[in-house]
Amino acid sequence: MTINIKKCTHVDLRKLQEIGYETFNETFKSQNSPENMNAYLEKAFNLKQVEKELSNISSQFFFVYFHNEVAGYLKVNTNDAQSEEMGAESLEIERIYIKKKFQKHGLGKYLLNKAMEIAMDRNKKTIWLGVWEKNENAIAFYKKLGFVQTGAHSFYMGDEEQMDFIMTKTLI
Repeated sequence: MTINIKKCTHVDLRKLQEIGYETFNETFKSQNSPENMNAYLEKAFNLKQVEKELSNISSQFFFVYFHNEVAGYLKVNTNDAQSEEMGAESLEIERIYIKKKFQKHGLGKYLLNKAMEIAMDRNKKTIWLGVWEKNENAIAFYKKLGFVQTGAHSFYMGDEEQMDFIMTKTLI
């Protein structure tokens, strides 16, 4: 099994937009109205928004390749790029998305390990993420890897308010 990770640069902008749109749509399409999905996808994955996020020095994106094909991606945030005030000693995993056809190959865990490596290299004490309260598989995955629920916050899918659990893991 050949797995590689590559940090995204501006050269990857359109591919990042494409895989972000594709993986989010695959993951949540069946559980949300088409109107709310389309509104969210247009807001979160339009080229200008993706470029803004990619340009933020406190955010990093990584593609994961499985047998030389882009299979998914990771986005981590520090400092003011975090979606919640978690402080300078925290790193947020904002996105770990794997294309459906590449799931069940350990790629999510591989990306999570990459995020923990980045956090430890930067001397962060905690790593955290938000996960939709209805995404039971992801919640179980994170719990298995030592994350605990420490809070919750609102997430808007179009005009629908949804709840994300905030899950945290102490590194030090």
